[in-house]
Amino acid sequence: LNPVAMSILIVSGCLLIFDIEYERYFSGAKFIHFLLGPATVALAVPIYQNWRIIRSESMVILTVIILGSVFAVLISYGLGLLFGLDSVTIASLMPRSVTAPIAMGISELIGGIPSLTAIITIITGIIGASLGTFTLDILRVKNMAARGFGIGLASHGIGTARAMSRNQTAGVFAAVAMGLSGIVTSLIVPLVFQLLF
Repeated sequence: LNPVAMSILIVSGCLLIFDIEYERYFSGAKFIHFLLGPATVALAVPIYQNWRIIRSESMVILTVIILGSVFAVLISYGLGLLFGLDSVTIASLMPRSVTAPIAMGISELIGGIPSLTAIITIITGIIGASLGTFTLDILRVKNMAARGFGIGLASHGIGTARAMSRNQTAGVFAAVAMGLSGIVTSLIVPLVFQLLF
């Protein structure tokens, strides 16, 4: 039971049952929305505390970030073509593997629909956070840094929160992966989109 998925279901259900418009709901939730920024910045503290380990693995980290980000973008593009989606929907799908605010900005930049991108990104994060640990167990990945990095790369903020709640080392490497993949993906997606469309 992923807390983000359950929260979305509960809040959506309440909005529908009580016929509350989203704008009215969001005006009351602005303070919580504001706190997402400081919460994300707070991830810098454990990264700073583990900087020596991160720096010693910098070449591996950069290689995996580039390969993982390119793979995520290309697989999204390929699936879009396979299912016959139009270019606007594919543009909305391509940045799905980074945290929602970055994904929405990339989507808008390349002509996608930011709200659709937000939904796809949240679903990606929930699935990654829910199934990531299970998948890594099946693959017998024991190293906490590698586990966290994989979850952070595949399922951004939601996965990073999950990794941080399980193990600090996993959380630190998930945060590194989330941040760096956001940078790399924001550079890759516009280039790939221009080349392919």
